[in-house]
Amino acid sequence: MLSRRVNAIDVSGIRKAFQLGAKLEHPINLSIGQPDFAVPEPIKQAAIDAIRNDRNGYTLTTGDQTLLQSIRGHVQRDVGWDMESDTLDAIVTSGTSGALLLSFMALLDPGDEAIVADPYFVVYTALGPMTNATITLCDTYPDFRMTAERVEPLLTDRTKIVLVNSPANPTGVVLTDDELRDLAELCRSRGVMLISDEIYDLFTWPEHLDPTGHCPSPARHSEDMLLIRGFGKTYGCTGWRLGYAAGPAWLITEMAKLQQYSFVCAPSMAQAGADVALHTDMQPIVDRYHARSTMVVETLSPLTDLPEPGGAFYAFVRVPPHLDCTAAEFCEEAIRRNVILIPGNVFSRHDTHFRLSMAADEDTLAEGLGIIADMMR
Repeated sequence: MLSRRVNAIDVSGIRKAFQLGAKLEHPINLSIGQPDFAVPEPIKQAAIDAIRNDRNGYTLTTGDQTLLQSIRGHVQRDVGWDMESDTLDAIVTSGTSGALLLSFMALLDPGDEAIVADPYFVVYTALGPMTNATITLCDTYPDFRMTAERVEPLLTDRTKIVLVNSPANPTGVVLTDDELRDLAELCRSRGVMLISDEIYDLFTWPEHLDPTGHCPSPARHSEDMLLIRGFGKTYGCTGWRLGYAAGPAWLITEMAKLQQYSFVCAPSMAQAGADVALHTDMQPIVDRYHARSTMVVETLSPLTDLPEPGGAFYAFVRVPPHLDCTAAEFCEEAIRRNVILIPGNVFSRHDTHFRLSMAADEDTLAEGLGIIADMMR
């Protein structure tokens, strides 16, 4: 009865960990990328006002026009694109996952190929069976950098998409401006659509910002690509399911066509909040997460191989070889000690690392790190 598509997709290992954590009493949960800060009050108030003012119906499929204008202005200031031109456009989507699905559906036919990094965010590989396309994994171990040099040998005449994620989930690695420029130039020269998932763009640590003081982005080197960003991680409103995509107008038009018959539009009251979000200062929260990242590196890097996170909420930590166990086995032992982590095989063909989320208060994180460090000795 069920389709091959559904049977080819497993339940997310992240959700399995979440369900497991619900069975523990007061667990030290370092597994989920759910921000631990509240949505800023002005953003909440804007959504509340929208509901009370009866702005609860559909918006246009592409999004609320006020929000879209703010997004266009933000993109123009941030990456330098002329968003008033006829060649570029934007669309508001139901989360960044919605933007990814729409773009893959618009670009891929059965048998076409998309290249993603290994390790990867779990949605990326599921996009293959969801669109009847082939996902080609680009092994980025041990430094987790998806460079043009690693991607180029994987390109074939069926490659339609290269998907890059920086700052990255699950590794926290931020690619440099030069690395992203080279990747953009490679894709442009080979007629491949580069999709840049920048859901964690605001959470980039100061030492990893580009010369303009922003999160490095291939969009500063090419307009022949799709830029995807979101609101959920940045402003703590993951349940609002809100993101956007900007890029070639011909692609945005086709994504809007698909959205008409699927998501219809992103939640209208959330869009009202998002317009305020784009003008909200989140730097104090970013600074707190940066301090947590430093805590993780200072605690664990003397004990194991840990490529320095440059942003996002995560570190991807190697299980020390002398323990002679897989990451899955290490995480099982951590659970017995009341700490929840995600084994690397959820995000990768390898099972040598585990993902640690910093979306926990400082005391909880410090307690968890102490237990993990003890397990590594």
